[in-house]
Amino acid sequence: MNILRKYFWREISFNIMLVMLGLLAMFSFFDLLQELDSLGRGHYGINSILIFVLLSVPGHIYEVAPVAVLLGVVYSLGTFGANSELIVMRTSGLSLLDISKILLRIGALFAIVTFLIGESIAPFTEKMAQRIRIQATDSVVAQDFQSGLWIKDGRSFVNVKTVMPDSSLVDIHIYEFDQLFRLRKISSAADGHFEDDHWSLTNVTQTTIERNQQVEQNAVKSKHLQQANWDSLIRPELLNVLLVLPEKMSAWSLYHFIEHLHRNAQKSTRYEVALWSKLIYPLACLVMVVLALPFGFLQQRAGGISAKIFAGIFLGVVYQIMNRVFVHLGVLNDWSPLLSAISPTLLFLVTGLGMLYVVERR
Repeated sequence: MNILRKYFWREISFNIMLVMLGLLAMFSFFDLLQELDSLGRGHYGINSILIFVLLSVPGHIYEVAPVAVLLGVVYSLGTFGANSELIVMRTSGLSLLDISKILLRIGALFAIVTFLIGESIAPFTEKMAQRIRIQATDSVVAQDFQSGLWIKDGRSFVNVKTVMPDSSLVDIHIYEFDQLFRLRKISSAADGHFEDDHWSLTNVTQTTIERNQQVEQNAVKSKHLQQANWDSLIRPELLNVLLVLPEKMSAWSLYHFIEHLHRNAQKSTRYEVALWSKLIYPLACLVMVVLALPFGFLQQRAGGISAKIFAGIFLGVVYQIMNRVFVHLGVLNDWSPLLSAISPTLLFLVTGLGMLYVVERR
């Protein structure tokens, strides 16, 4: 019995890692192709692109882990079934319950690894990757929680008191300097929204400092505008990096940010859904094991290994789509954050248990 358990652990773990490696190579290749469009912008060279792609790998590991577990287990059990190994194992005294326990332990191991990567490694490397990209292509960014967000934009320094989740800006101050780094203009706006490749500011006050070198005096002029356009290198993507998208934040950071929103009487549904998703998503590795288990015993009745792999890929894609759909539906309809995060996982768990029941009845 111990020999069979070790055999299961070795074969299935190896296949899961092999599938994960293939998925990571595919995602990294797509990242490389996407970043090549920005090659040569600013100081963004091939070395920076490769570093960006490398730092993005932990985030992809977190994303593909459940799918890798599903495909790895499906392939392994399909191979065991095709070679009649499962029949020999069961006639040797290894029951379906014993096989399930072994596979669930494997799934639990990958669930723990997925959680640790998503909580400690992926948020840090994702932030580093985006900072490297932004510093090389657009602006140098700094953040001060007391005075708001500070952004260097060419010869201007921008202070934003609040950045909303949709990347709109509230209480904006733009300090423009000349080539000698002397203050030239101060613009203040109540809020700003990005549209048509520029920022649209409302309730704007512009204070211009006109320098007269002959009399060595400065003239200060002010004017008020209901609306003004602001052309800037700053883009919503840059601000999203500073905010750190909820899916990229660690559960601990999400918890503290939700507490901050509650103290300021602000809506936190988006972040609560992300928090529950971070806690529940690693458990999908266990659910995928349950979902994959029946495939090994269906091998003799329908299709071959290729068909099972295709079915596994289809289920993995459907699960990822459902996760995203339920997150957005939960936020739009103000559903319970826990319900929005756990519904896809529960649906797949019920499906897997139903398939197991049918296989065992046969």
